[in-house]
Amino acid sequence: MSTRRRFLLLAVLGLVVLAGCSGGVNQGPPEPETTGGQTTATLEAPNGTLEVHFINVGQSVSTLVVGPSGETMLVDTGHFRDDGEHVLTYLQRHDVERIDYLVVSHNDADHIGGNARIIEYFETEADGIGAVYDPGIAASTQTYEGYLDAVEAHDVTLYETRAGDEIPFEGVDVTVMGPPEPYLENEARNENSIVLKLQFGATSFLLTGDAEDDQEAHLVDAYGDRLNVTVLKAGHHGSASSTGERLLDAAAPQAVVISSGWDNQYGHPSAATLDRIAARDVPTYWTATHGDVVLTSDGERVAVATQQPAPTDPARLREGDPIDPGSTAPVERRAVIAGSGELTAPSATATETVTDGGADPSALEVAEIHADAEGTESENLNDEYVVFENAGDAALDLGGWTVEDEVGKTYTFPEGFTLDAGATVTLHTGSGTDTGADLYWGRDSPVWNNDGDTVVVTTDTGEEVLRVSY
Repeated sequence: MSTRRRFLLLAVLGLVVLAGCSGGVNQGPPEPETTGGQTTATLEAPNGTLEVHFINVGQSVSTLVVGPSGETMLVDTGHFRDDGEHVLTYLQRHDVERIDYLVVSHNDADHIGGNARIIEYFETEADGIGAVYDPGIAASTQTYEGYLDAVEAHDVTLYETRAGDEIPFEGVDVTVMGPPEPYLENEARNENSIVLKLQFGATSFLLTGDAEDDQEAHLVDAYGDRLNVTVLKAGHHGSASSTGERLLDAAAPQAVVISSGWDNQYGHPSAATLDRIAARDVPTYWTATHGDVVLTSDGERVAVATQQPAPTDPARLREGDPIDPGSTAPVERRAVIAGSGELTAPSATATETVTDGGADPSALEVAEIHADAEGTESENLNDEYVVFENAGDAALDLGGWTVEDEVGKTYTFPEGFTLDAGATVTLHTGSGTDTGADLYWGRDSPVWNNDGDTVVVTTDTGEEVLRVSY
């Protein structure tokens, strides 16, 4: 990079920091109350929905966030090899006319590959870029030069962004948790990624860029239980140096998303990372096999939709079939995840109370729970089961409804599955051929705790209709 350009960037960043940011003091959000070592919070019930789209961009990452008021945030823009083509096409296909917040997690070419093209397109053919948020560490690449050229050519506001700064995303609480002041590890770009926590009602998302062990250690030391989230994006494409034990324990996610390419040269996601996630039994979605992963939160629950079904057990992640970046296959709902925290009022989003010509969803009941399979449970999983009964007077269309236990293990009823009035269906933990009377979860380990657990059933619209503890 030329000396002139380096000074130009620093001048632009310096002016905007003075004009609009907090200066990067790592104070973090206010301390929540803790009980018995666990973070508790009372959260305001939000209006509308929050969407988080993990776009399948191969060995790269790009995340589109659409807020309840329609404001948009784009975090990273894909790989330089396709010049942002996959990301721009995705945005156009989803009728995104403006990027209010363009966040650069860090300036590696596999994260800013589409920056120049995205800025050029939205500034000349759409409704513009509100502002760019950048950690402020330069790179000596043509991709980085092109990005700065686009910022300069279109006079886009550019903020140097550090822990404690604000991104005023309407309707969503955005906490900038990294990078700290001063920078970590001699200004290594990965270790100084912008790290964001998005809080929407009782649901939350942690976007970690390419943060590795040093920044993860800093995050845990600085924030502790405040890292707790519903969904975690694995750091650095699932590399062995990221998504470590301490971060996983502090974040305690109910789902993990990994963005990396199929059969990539780096072996991402690494076996070590998958082993760490598997040890915590966290469902994991990989863009290489699930395709685009779209999470929709109503403030209480997060619906997970993907382009194609694939294993979510981290130990079986590579058993899924690959899906090409840029695929236009629609996403379909696969699971619903409950949020955490206590809402001050019910969500304002509408929920269905009747379906299927007047059938009452609350007519679904648990007729039997058989948690203790005979013999060795892991070898007799189909003897662990829950029997559901339709106690109503009309058939219930259970397609897309979900069953989950206390720790978030989730089963989704097949599309089109109907339970007649007075009929029962048995959900077995193991594998088999689905029929009208027997369904199979397909897991390779037990679900229901012999010492007590909770069965929760949620409709395809996110309405909880059944909760039974034993």
